[in-house]
Amino acid sequence: MSKQSFNVEDAGQIFVGAFALAVPISFSEEAWRLGESLPWLNLLLLFALSITFLTLYTYESVFQRNISQRKGEFIYRIFIAYFMTACVVALVLFSIDKLPLLDLPIVALKRVIIIAMPASMGAIIVDSFDKE
Repeated sequence: MSKQSFNVEDAGQIFVGAFALAVPISFSEEAWRLGESLPWLNLLLLFALSITFLTLYTYESVFQRNISQRKGEFIYRIFIAYFMTACVVALVLFSIDKLPLLDLPIVALKRVIIIAMPASMGAIIVDSFDKE
């Protein structure tokens, strides 16, 4: 049976997959320090890699190379997977008091982007388990 739209089950799978990888990495002091020291160029590269891998995996596994009639849904799935992952990462970092939004918003953003890279892959992999 073909899944034609994003639904609550998909959202739940993305949240679970993102959480599974966000938690252990969010507790890592290395990730916190990278958020303080990583240059913007490297951060943009991490973001680009995240989107690239999300796109490739979504194309191959979630949509099984069949996006000709579903390009909008394909793009939406990539965007929503990354956005939901970033929210999960931010929530985990906030809950362990490592998201300095008010004091150091740039560091907070950097930490979210750094941890969202692997967490987004976990999110999209879990999301693909029951597709097509």
